[in-house]
Amino acid sequence: MNIVIIKYNAGNIFSVDYALRRIGVEAEITGDINKIQAADKVIFPGVGEAETTMNYLKEHKLDLVIKDLKQPVFGICIGMQLMCKSSEEANNGKVDCLGIFDEEVKLFVPKLHTDKVPHMGWNTVESNGNVLFKGVPQDPYFYYVHSYYATVGKDTIATTDYIHPFSAALHKDNFYAAQFHPEKSGEMGEIILKNFLSL
Repeated sequence: MNIVIIKYNAGNIFSVDYALRRIGVEAEITGDINKIQAADKVIFPGVGEAETTMNYLKEHKLDLVIKDLKQPVFGICIGMQLMCKSSEEANNGKVDCLGIFDEEVKLFVPKLHTDKVPHMGWNTVESNGNVLFKGVPQDPYFYYVHSYYATVGKDTIATTDYIHPFSAALHKDNFYAAQFHPEKSGEMGEIILKNFLSL
């Protein structure tokens, strides 16, 4: 199986590669459009800032490539947020993203003095039984690091409640995504990665 991790100007890409190696999977990290299009499965991970990253994707024509992919695609963290309709993480308050999912990405606004932003650490996830969560027990814990969140909408397949409910995972057609970091979520994260690779 030919697995590609999209290489672009985001951090944390290599930790996904390490997580795949732990489950016996070799992936190629590349920004080569032909290799991305030819892959059996594509992973779009990363940690970064939405507006800068969208500008990079457009500059390298990766925005058009990602939207056009027909094989299973898995966005993680900023990858998931960039697959949404828009993000508030921008100089003018809003940047248009890839628009694969209908959800919008918004900044967490604390309601109580105990609410910390970024949302960092372990939190439970409630899924709707989507294939991405096959074999995951009820109320599993996953690891998060993010200040922005995707709203809950028709593409939401799992939620987490921090300050308020938000989309923990999304699915539409061949596109899947998670706000949490499966590569940092131990056994539960490995199940998610294996489920995606078995699609």
